[in-house]
Amino acid sequence: MPRWPPLCRVVLLPQRRQGKRGRKAAATTKHTGSPPGARRQQPADMLSSAHTCTETACHKLQARKRSRRLTRPAHSSRDTLPPLPAPPRGQQEDCMRLNPSFAGIALRSLLAVDLWASKRLGVCAAEGSAWGGARPLMKVVEVSGHGLPWLLGTAYGLCQSDSAATREVLLNLLFALLLDLVLVAVVKGLVKRRRPTHNKMDMFVTISVDKYSFPSGHATRAALVCRFVLHHLVLAVPLRVLVVLWALIVGISRVMLGRHNVTDVLFGLFLGYALYSVVEYCWLSPLSAPALFALWSS
Repeated sequence: MPRWPPLCRVVLLPQRRQGKRGRKAAATTKHTGSPPGARRQQPADMLSSAHTCTETACHKLQARKRSRRLTRPAHSSRDTLPPLPAPPRGQQEDCMRLNPSFAGIALRSLLAVDLWASKRLGVCAAEGSAWGGARPLMKVVEVSGHGLPWLLGTAYGLCQSDSAATREVLLNLLFALLLDLVLVAVVKGLVKRRRPTHNKMDMFVTISVDKYSFPSGHATRAALVCRFVLHHLVLAVPLRVLVVLWALIVGISRVMLGRHNVTDVLFGLFLGYALYSVVEYCWLSPLSAPALFALWSS
C-alpha cells in the first residue's frame, strides 16, 4: 500500500474502554487512515489540499512582511541614517599605530637589525668581552680620531709654518675641523639618539652632546681628514693606502668599543666625505680671507 504524507494521514486514538467492536474499528482506522464506512481519499485530493495549505501560509507570511514595512519608521532606511560620530583623536592615533605604513615598518626593521648587529660586533666593549684584550689598542685608535689632538696639532703647525702654501692648507684644515665639530654637535642635539647600552662612558675628553650617538664624530672626522690629506698632500701609494685604512679602522673601532651603532658610523663616514666638498667650495685663500692670513703671518 502506498504511504501518504504525514499531514494527510488521520489517526484516531482508541478510548480506554472499548468493546470488541470498538477495538476492531480503531484497528481498521489505524491501518487504512480513515474510519470504516468513510470514502477513501484519493492521492490527487491530498496533494491539492497540501498545496492549498502551502499557498495560504505563503500569503500570510507576505502579508506579515508588508505590514512590518508599513509600520517601520522612516529614519530606519539605510540612505537616511545619520552619520556616525568620528572617533576621538586618541583612538585615531591607536588605529594609526595598529596600521603602520610600509616606510615605518621598514625603518623599524632596519633599526632592529642595526641594534642586533651593533651588539654582536661590540667585542671590545668591556674587559670581559670576547676581544677584551684588544680594548687598549682600540682606545689608542679612538684617541687618534679625536678632535682635540687634531685641533691642537693643526694650530701648532700653523704657528710654526713659514711657507704661505703650507699656511693656506693648514688654515683650511683648521676650518674643516671646526666646521666638523659644529655640524656633528648640531645633528647630535637634534637627533638625540642614546649610545648603545653596552657602552662604558670612559671616553677621552667628552662634552655635553657626546652622550648622544648619532652620528659618529670620529667617523665623520676620519673621512674628512682622509679625503683632505689625499687631495692636498703628495704621498706615496703605500702611505695613501695607510690613510684610507686608518679612516676605516677608526670607524670600525667605534662599533667594537660599543660607542656607536653601525648606522651611526656609516652616516658619519658619509657626512665627513660630503663635508669635504663644502670645504672645497668655501676654500680660504689670501684673496678671499686676507685678514686671516695676515693674522697668522704676523
